Amino acid sequence: MQAYEGTCHCGAVKFRINTVLDSTARCNCSLCRRRSAIMHYVPMKRFELLQGEDSLTQYQWHTNTAAHFFCKTCGIYPFHKPRTRPGFMGINVGCLAGI
Repeated sequence: MQAYEGTCHCGAVKFRINTVLDSTARCNCSLCRRRSAIMHYVPMKRFELLQGEDSLTQYQWHTNTAAHFFCKTCGIYPFHKPRTRPGFMGINVGCLAGI
């Protein structure tokens, strides 16, 4: 298990995950297909928002179960709460430092 820190593009949003980064996926929902983000899923207890809660906005549609978070300043999508995996956070691997 390793700690990874991530940010949006402008640095307003910062987060940390503790995980074994051994798998990634591309979600096939209409939003994820269009943004082409590569995701890694971690249990919520291994996700920590370090900074920028007030800099986040969220987008929801259809059942309003999934919550996709974006930085209000730079528009980058760092993570989301998936509809199909309650209790997990989907992390945009491109936002992780050193990846």
